[in-house]
This record gives sequence, structure tokens and C-alpha cells, in this order.
Amino acid sequence: MEQLTLLLPVFFALVATGIVAGILAGLLGVGGGIVIVPVLYFLFQGFDVSPVSAMLIATATSLATIVPTSISSIRSHHKNGNVDWDLIRWWAPFVTGGVICGSLMVAKIGGPWLTGLFGVVATVSAVNMLFRANAAPLSKQLPAKAGQGVMGTVIGWLSSMVGIGGGTLTVPTLTACNFPAHRAVGSAAAVGLLIALPGVITMLLVGTTPDDAPFGNVGLVNWLGFACIVPLTVVFSPVGARIGKALDSVMLKKVFAVTLAFTGIRMLIQVL
Repeated sequence: MEQLTLLLPVFFALVATGIVAGILAGLLGVGGGIVIVPVLYFLFQGFDVSPVSAMLIATATSLATIVPTSISSIRSHHKNGNVDWDLIRWWAPFVTGGVICGSLMVAKIGGPWLTGLFGVVATVSAVNMLFRANAAPLSKQLPAKAGQGVMGTVIGWLSSMVGIGGGTLTVPTLTACNFPAHRAVGSAAAVGLLIALPGVITMLLVGTTPDDAPFGNVGLVNWLGFACIVPLTVVFSPVGARIGKALDSVMLKKVFAVTLAFTGIRMLIQVL
């Protein structure tokens, strides 16, 4: 009975995380990881998990949730012809290689620098949303295949280390190279699976459960969080999309970007 009393607050907090992540994904078109990681990071600390362990678990759990949601997203975008499979086939080995390197670094090194890295990625993403949403492309086309390989490797490496999928880094990278926006979003969903699946497998194989991990952890993944978040993001993402149609989406994105910037800065301050 005492264990159940202790578990219920964690359960309800994870349910709330899934609902918020789903609504924001549908409302603003943002990837779940950029929402799930900071929420889980601060949530777990509220249940006596150290900041270092909280960041490791949040990162791995976020990647686990991205696997099923990205599969669903890929199917939807493929039906609409918005996945560039030639690009994905070329990028796949580079993204996967970057993911494995990043995941090994997370599992073996960890530390406050991981929180700081997410803070930087979150803040830069927020600035991009605020100031470059309608900016002109930086290049007329994607670089040659060697340059694209470097792009894929860096995206896989960074994304796996901070627990985000394809959208946060892949979409702005592709659109900056004059890639059609809809195909950038669809292709980013496929990149998200290339990031999440090898990333979470690597972390499960080489990561160990922290001593102060919350209930439901196996290795670095909190499976209770996974079970709560995944179905709720799927259910509430269409709800967010419907809300978005009735509201000013541009203003909503700006509000989210400012909130994300504050979150990123707060995480940076915590590691200083």
C-alpha cells in the first residue's frame, strides 16, 4: 500500500507529460523529444532523482517513445508522398553511426555536460523558431553527398545525446538548403526512427540503472514513463491539431519558443 502511494504521483505526472507532449506536437508541429526531455528531467528531480541521473533517464526514455510515434508518422507522410527515400537511404548509415557514437557517450560518460548540451540545443531551436521561421534558405540546394554524410552524422550524434527525434535538427537543416518544407517534415520523421531505434538499443545494452532511478527503470529507460507517454501522445496529438486550427498558430509558436528558451537557459544555469 505504501509503495502504491509513492507510485501514484509519479504515474499521474507521467500521464500529464504524455498529454502535454501530444497536444504540443499537434498544436505546434514540434517533436515530442524537445518537450519530453525537459519535462522528465525536472519531474524526476521532484522524486529525489539526482540531476545527472534524471537527464540520463529522460534522454533514453524520450528516444524510446520516439520509436513507435515515428513509425506512425512515417506511414502518414509516406501516404502523402512526403518522404524522400533516396535521401534517407544515403543518410541512413551516417545517421546511425552518429547515433551509436552519441548513445555510447551518454551511457558511458553522462554528467552535467549532457544537461548543458540540451540547454544549448533547446535555446538554439527556440531562436530558430522565433527568427528564422520564414527566413530565406541559406543555400540553393543540399551539398554534395559527402557533405550530406557529415550532416547526417552530426544530426544523429547530437539528437541521440539529447533524446530528440528528427524534427528539431533535420527540418531546419533541410529547409535551410532549400528543401521543400513538406518533404523536409516527412523525411525528418524517417530520420527520427533512424535516431531513436539504434539509440535506445545502444543505451539498453551498455547503460546501467542509476542507483536513484525512479520506479519502472530498466537500464536507462523508464518503461513506466514509456507506457504512459506513448499512447497519450498518439491520442492527444490530433486534439492539439484541432486546437491549432482555431487559434493563431504563429503566435502559439512564438509563445512556445520563448518558453523553450527559458527552459534551455534554466537547464544551462543548473549546470553552471
